[in-house]
Amino acid sequence: MNTLVTFSIPLLFSSLVWSGYLEYDQDVLIPDDWTHVGRVDPTEELELTFALKQQNSDLLEEILTLVSDPDSAQYGKHLTLEEVSSLVRPSELTQKVVHHWLQSHGITNCLTVRTRDFLQLWSFLFYVLRVAETLLPGSKFHRYIRDGHSLVRSSAPYSVHDDVHQHLDFVGGLHRLPPKGQDLNKASSNRKQKQSKAGVHLGVTPAILRARYNLTATDVGTAQNNSQAVAQFLEQYYSPADLAEFMGMYGRSFKHLSQVDRVVGTQGAGKAGLEASLDIEYIMSTGANISTWIFTNPGRHESQEPFLQWMVLLSNMSDLPWVHTISYGDDEDSLSTAYMMRINTEFMKAGVRGISLLFASGDSGAGCRHLGKEQNSFRPSFPASSPYVTTVGGTSFKNPFKVTYEVTDYISGGGFSNVFKMPDYQASAVDGYLKTVTATLPPQSYFNTSGRAYPDMAALSDNYWVVINRVPVPWVSGTSASTPVVGGMLSLINDQRLLKGLPALGFLNPRLYKLKGQALFDVTEGCHLSCLDEQVQGKGFCAAPSWDPVTGWGTPNYPALLAALLAE
Repeated sequence: MNTLVTFSIPLLFSSLVWSGYLEYDQDVLIPDDWTHVGRVDPTEELELTFALKQQNSDLLEEILTLVSDPDSAQYGKHLTLEEVSSLVRPSELTQKVVHHWLQSHGITNCLTVRTRDFLQLWSFLFYVLRVAETLLPGSKFHRYIRDGHSLVRSSAPYSVHDDVHQHLDFVGGLHRLPPKGQDLNKASSNRKQKQSKAGVHLGVTPAILRARYNLTATDVGTAQNNSQAVAQFLEQYYSPADLAEFMGMYGRSFKHLSQVDRVVGTQGAGKAGLEASLDIEYIMSTGANISTWIFTNPGRHESQEPFLQWMVLLSNMSDLPWVHTISYGDDEDSLSTAYMMRINTEFMKAGVRGISLLFASGDSGAGCRHLGKEQNSFRPSFPASSPYVTTVGGTSFKNPFKVTYEVTDYISGGGFSNVFKMPDYQASAVDGYLKTVTATLPPQSYFNTSGRAYPDMAALSDNYWVVINRVPVPWVSGTSASTPVVGGMLSLINDQRLLKGLPALGFLNPRLYKLKGQALFDVTEGCHLSCLDEQVQGKGFCAAPSWDPVTGWGTPNYPALLAALLAE
């Protein structure tokens, strides 16, 4: 069963005494571009998601390492959802304490997931918001608007009784307001729709991608048990008519599908979104003839966090596509560590099931955070900085007139996490980069040399054609273009693996880094953007031989990558 279920338990621990409070998210930052409208009526409905503490997170990480390492005897021996549930399900004590806490405030029914580690509340009482502010002391809900979007969030930190604190990772639906340019429907702040320039070639299409990455007309899916997916958020919809039009125009030379097989969520009836159109058109034209799903969460309720809703769905569905590509990101420093750590656990849960998660690296280069007194630092993005996903950067053609070798796209997101330590699988590669380019590195005060480094690989991200509202639109760029392209190629490789009776690729990074650049086109020219200040003058990191924090290991040479990843 793949639906959320109502879950309630009898009142327990009736003698439990709440003795104190512990505060979450000490700093609540409301971005300047969100306009405060006012306090929310106490009778307004509210949606909250409670992330219960899980068990065996360390063991989960160990299993992920074993099933993802091609040198391990456990490689490819992925777990089922039921096995993951048994591993991480919150303890009986955690479930009882949290449910009793909710019931003591009159909340008797919640929605939970198969793994029992998320609880969701919405429309549960008439005086919903008033109850929420009592349940979470300190919270004060206000309405904010920006660019026609209205969200309800708390302007102050919330707390919970210390008896409950140890059983919760976080409560979602309170604080997170996406900063400008990092809405849930974007990869980052510099998404651009370029104007045509005289003399520049017509731009990137499926045929151009197939020529550059050496895919032939026969490189299409044929396996019955293969599928791929994209996720779309915040009023971003794809149009079936646009998809059919795109495939009719650009997919004539190879076998393909022109319809999405499954939509999970509510597909809106508004105009098609550029982001959603780009994602679905390019994963389906690269991963051609492969069953494709769309996870859509418009986030229409003002208190909803669509990205979190998508994560909850993954925790609740036993049958999922093998590859998911997502163009979404937030600045690391805008998120609580507790939230990011829990999301990382959700990524690990997907990885041990054999699911490949690909995230766009963002379109702000190294980013820039102003620390005050003319002091700046680079600004990593999450989930791009997660050690448990494959992050995709961007490139451009060296010669814009021809299918040539690639150089960095100056917007390609990349850098080093300030939160997550560098995983073992990439330590050697990153150390090699840092030693090779020591003389030209930015000052070390700008980045954390011991943090998770990204991206892991890249693809063309510049000057795409997209069909939107039945009209071909040129010059669309961003790592949200390169990500579904890489995802489609990994789906084709999964297709061949499944036909041979091999397991899906799953979490790719340990195997990718052991290839040491084999089967990828190394990108060695160009730098990406960063802080406009006297010290770095807008330049972030630069490409170099082998791995680098602008394009990772480089871009796929499909036949070589297929051969490398088909080996048992």
